[in-house]
Amino acid sequence: MRQLKMGSLDAVVTGGPDRMGGGTGPVVVLMHGFGAPGGDLVGLWRALRVAPEVRFVFPAAPLTLPPMYGDGRAWWMIDMERLQGALAAGQARDFLSEDPPGLPNARDHAMRMLDAVEKELGVEGSNILLGGFSQGAMLSCDIAFRTGRPVAGLVLLSGALIAAKEWRPRMETRRGMRVFQSHGKRDPLLPFGVAQVLRDDMVNAGINVIWVEHGGQHEIPMPVMDKLGPFIQDTLGVE
Repeated sequence: MRQLKMGSLDAVVTGGPDRMGGGTGPVVVLMHGFGAPGGDLVGLWRALRVAPEVRFVFPAAPLTLPPMYGDGRAWWMIDMERLQGALAAGQARDFLSEDPPGLPNARDHAMRMLDAVEKELGVEGSNILLGGFSQGAMLSCDIAFRTGRPVAGLVLLSGALIAAKEWRPRMETRRGMRVFQSHGKRDPLLPFGVAQVLRDDMVNAGINVIWVEHGGQHEIPMPVMDKLGPFIQDTLGVE
C-alpha cells in the first residue's frame, strides 16, 4: 500500500496486482466514520475476497478533532455531547431533517478526491464503487443523491437517511443503481429503524438494494464482509 494526496485529502491506496494500487482494475473508495483515524477502514481490503485487480482508496476526512478523539477525524462536525445526552434521555434524534452546515464542504472535498482518483489511477467514474461507514456512508449518499457524478454503486455500512428533503426527490435519478447496505439491530448511535427508512426509500425509487442486517451494534462484523466481497465482484464485473 502507499500514501497519496488525492485532491485535498490524504489517502491510502492499495490492491491491484502490486498491492499498491497499480494496474487498470476498478476501484473501491471507502470513507471512514466520525471520530475514526484516517486509516480506520484500511484493514478491510485484506479481509475482502475480491479479484486481485480490484484497487482500494481509503481517504482521510479533512477535519481534525480535539485531543479527546486521539487521531480521530471527521467529514463534518457533530455535537456529540448533545447526541449522547439525547440517547441517555431516550429522546429520538430527527435524522431526516438534518442537513449539516458542514456537509457541502465535505462533499466538495470528496468530489475533488474522486476527481483525483479518476486521474491518478486512470479509472472512469462508472468503475468506481463509492461507500463508507457511518458518516462516510452518509457522505456517499449525499454525492449520489445531490450530484450526477457517475458511480458503479454504493456501499453503505451503518449509515442513515439525512437531508431527506434534498435526497428523496433525486433518488429516482439513480434508478437501477446497485447498493449494498448493512446495519446492526442493536446500533446505539444510528438506530436500526433509520437505516430501514433509507433502505425503503431507495427501493421505492427503483434502486437495487442488497440489504444485510446483523445482530451487532455500530460495527462491520465478518458476516457483512462475507457478503460484501461478492457484491463488489458482481457490481464491478470481476471474477
